[in-house]
Amino acid sequence: MAFDYRTRYNSRRTPVFGRDVAATSHPLAAQAGLKMMQSGGNAVDAAVAMAACMTVVEPCSNGLGSDLFAIVWDGAQLLGLNASGHSPAAWNPGYFTQKHGSQMPRRGVDTVTVPGAVSGWVALHRRLGRLPFADVLAPAIEIAERGYAVPVVVQEKWTLAAGLEELTRQPGFAQTFLPKGRAPVVGEHFAMPAAARSLREIARSNGESFYCGAMAQAIASYVQAHGGALSTADLAAYAPEWVTPLAQNYRDHMLHEIPPNGQGIAAQMAAGILQHLNVGEHAVDSTMSCHLQIEAMKLAFADVYRHVSDSRTLRITPAQMLDPAYLAERAHLVDRKRAQGFQAGNLPHGGTIYLTAADRSGLMVSLIQSNYMGFGSGVVVPDWGISLQNRGHGFTLDENSANVVAPHKRPFHTIIPAFLTRAGLPAMSFGVMGGHMQPQGHLQTLVRMLDYGQNPQMACDGPRWRVNGGLSLNVEPHMPPDTVQGLAALGHQLEGLNDSYMDFGAGQYIWRLGDPAVEGYVAASDPRRDGAAVAW
Repeated sequence: MAFDYRTRYNSRRTPVFGRDVAATSHPLAAQAGLKMMQSGGNAVDAAVAMAACMTVVEPCSNGLGSDLFAIVWDGAQLLGLNASGHSPAAWNPGYFTQKHGSQMPRRGVDTVTVPGAVSGWVALHRRLGRLPFADVLAPAIEIAERGYAVPVVVQEKWTLAAGLEELTRQPGFAQTFLPKGRAPVVGEHFAMPAAARSLREIARSNGESFYCGAMAQAIASYVQAHGGALSTADLAAYAPEWVTPLAQNYRDHMLHEIPPNGQGIAAQMAAGILQHLNVGEHAVDSTMSCHLQIEAMKLAFADVYRHVSDSRTLRITPAQMLDPAYLAERAHLVDRKRAQGFQAGNLPHGGTIYLTAADRSGLMVSLIQSNYMGFGSGVVVPDWGISLQNRGHGFTLDENSANVVAPHKRPFHTIIPAFLTRAGLPAMSFGVMGGHMQPQGHLQTLVRMLDYGQNPQMACDGPRWRVNGGLSLNVEPHMPPDTVQGLAALGHQLEGLNDSYMDFGAGQYIWRLGDPAVEGYVAASDPRRDGAAVAW
């Protein structure tokens, strides 16, 4: 790509170039990844080191009780890893209707599914890592034990969560995350010695203790003591799954996403629809450019929210959802003169962290890890510093839905790593964190780079829109005023942002420039978070 490297947006960041590169939303974690590569490790060692650090330095977005997905270019092929956990064996619709009525709970022990992140670290390292596992976890252990100064954006998200009674009443939350009865202030020292204990045990046992040993017993006992169902048998029965990433063509590149239970297929469907709409004919950030992308995204979401579930319970296959004829048919529904609310079509039958690392050997890793909503379930096993996710909220009690809650089932997932190839070779490892903003961020930044030639940092900096369902739309303050007025005139219902935790997402990008050992990579880190892209 002949990228435009001129400054277009009001950003304080510029692209970063290097042969070993790491990028994530906290600089301490990015530096830990770079340290692994400087010490003879590879991009997988770097990614696992960063993921472990992020559980400590950005606890509002992920923790030791999170899930994980990854896409890796191993030098010859793309590998996908689904390390999202399943539900407890005791879960079924009746379990929830008796305890919670007609809705799945948002927080608490009855939202806790088996955490998959630790198993994902182990699986990635076992298959492709180079350094000893204990060395890879050492930076996270050190940071957890000695503590760190809380940065600006993390502190903002932490404070928002500390104001939610649904979180602060959960067992272990205040003890762990409000040690002075409040959220830390910017620059205040915060340490997690209990998490350091967990990380040491994970390193010592190569993760076994988390699922079959002392840590598993502590997790299950704590959840059950507070009325939950998660058991040691549920933890022992879990294993991550290596999968083949899905592929969708866009502008002579292939966009790769992890197959369902994740929502990555939404970005692919939107890209497939947009292929037919010639968005590049319209100026970047113009009303029509945004309108066409928004409508394509809404069409994709309509199908994804209807059909995506655990791969073992899908009633519609990914191939059907990405069928070229179907996507072309959906593209015809887009009206250039008005905004629309779309329903699922008749398919042909037949608070997250993101990080990426690439090294001079050509190994590239796209990894995402999340506790779902900010601080997840709110439940924390205090003696071990394990904050547990609330992925169970992603299930439904509707017996007619493919995503109905059931024993040992994976819920619908929002977190999605992405990868771009061209002619069978790696082009970019990237992702955007932030709930349902993730596939929208994938689409918008991809269009900026492939249709408009914007370099990764410029594409990251540009103003974003966010669809919420129906005609509801949010736009960032730095979207051009005439574009905002034009979208309103087309019938988009512009609303104030009511989700300040997820906001407009945050991305990290590493684009391969040529031979990794010579030209290396260009990387970008989102200014909407505290992070950094660093290179060696």
